[in-house]
Amino acid sequence: MVKNIILGVTGSIAAFKAAILVSKLKSKGYDITVIMTKSSQSFIHPLTFRTLSKNKVVTDIFIDESVYNPHHVSIAHKADIVVIAPATANIIGKLSSGIADDALTSTVTASDVPVIIAPAMEENMYKNPITQRNITILQEVGYHFVGPEKGRLASGKTGVGRMADVEIIIQTIVDKLNNT
Repeated sequence: MVKNIILGVTGSIAAFKAAILVSKLKSKGYDITVIMTKSSQSFIHPLTFRTLSKNKVVTDIFIDESVYNPHHVSIAHKADIVVIAPATANIIGKLSSGIADDALTSTVTASDVPVIIAPAMEENMYKNPITQRNITILQEVGYHFVGPEKGRLASGKTGVGRMADVEIIIQTIVDKLNNT
């Protein structure tokens, strides 16, 4: 039976790594539905993910269709796992506060499957006490974090905040799917 992965992509320069993630997961036989936040579309186009996943990409919670289908609920029900890579401080803050105001946060809130989050942000944003508190809140309710790693950041500086290596994220997904 094919496992269904929801991949949330948020507004980070690391969004290009999400395309690599989709390509590699697809080659392993997973069905992937990508949900993009509005800000992620400033970094990478939805067509990239549609081509790689062979599925429609969700970019808005309110999609005009001839048949009513609340995507955030129907997608959540078919998912075996939700992965957010890259995950910005913004999405981590929204989720930890219970804010569900877009397709991604609504889908995560409507799901009852494991959630893996791969943060990607500048070091000061990651180390900010509010971000750390938000991560702790999500960990306490069972969300799993992968990374971030120390490395070269978008600013050109070196620090903690670089999205975890794609292979590490894939291995974490495979492990979680095999244990659920």
